[in-house]
Amino acid sequence: MILCYAAGDGLGHLTRLRAVLHTLGREGPVTVVTGSRFAADARVTHGWDVVETADPAALRPDEVIVDAFPAGLRGELTGFASGTRTTHLARLLRWDAYRALLPADPPRFDRTFVLEELDPAHDAYLRAVSDEVVPLALADPPSEPVDVDGWLIVHSGPDAETLQLVAYAQDMASAERVRPPMTLVSPARPDGLPRHVVHLDVYPAWVPGPNVDRIVTAAGFNAVRQYAPWRERHRMMPFPRGLDDQYTRAARARGGPQR
Repeated sequence: MILCYAAGDGLGHLTRLRAVLHTLGREGPVTVVTGSRFAADARVTHGWDVVETADPAALRPDEVIVDAFPAGLRGELTGFASGTRTTHLARLLRWDAYRALLPADPPRFDRTFVLEELDPAHDAYLRAVSDEVVPLALADPPSEPVDVDGWLIVHSGPDAETLQLVAYAQDMASAERVRPPMTLVSPARPDGLPRHVVHLDVYPAWVPGPNVDRIVTAAGFNAVRQYAPWRERHRMMPFPRGLDDQYTRAARARGGPQR
């Protein structure tokens, strides 16, 4: 059995975990520890046993996978029992903010997979607590394309951010003096969404169909990674996060200066 820690209340950790398991060809029972509001969505967590807390000593997993935060979201994870294979999935963090949360006895890892370029201090820490640090390029499970006309706006919330993304798309269209059809893919239609913007609740939604002219997202890890093949059509608006550095990720994707 694989025990996975996917902290956070959003969709990103679960989407990344699905891609990692698919990429590595991990099979067999999977238990996911998460507080995500999407944990009950069968499209997201199908085939997994989802719990809010778990005791690794009681479950005796063959492997423990810790996503994004090497000691958990709040530094709550410490060393795991010997004999259990331990894996960490590393993505960009605001390391100065996170390292203050590290416990005195943080977990060690047999292997850390680096999923994107890290802050140098973050990278150095992981090399100190990992027997092996290697890059991993993710591949998502196959999915049907989202084929709509015009511009595709994709965000899982919160609603205030979703509406900001819609406004960003409208401002771009106005500046370019075009009036494309716009479709929002989001778990729920936010109050205040302009009437002319079509809403769809689709998951997964990372493959654009041939009629999609523009893709508008935030600068989360999955959005930047998944839409990289369509970079010429992709526009991103980074949002502030406590531990995720969307601004640096967006700057890298655009090829501009990083903060």
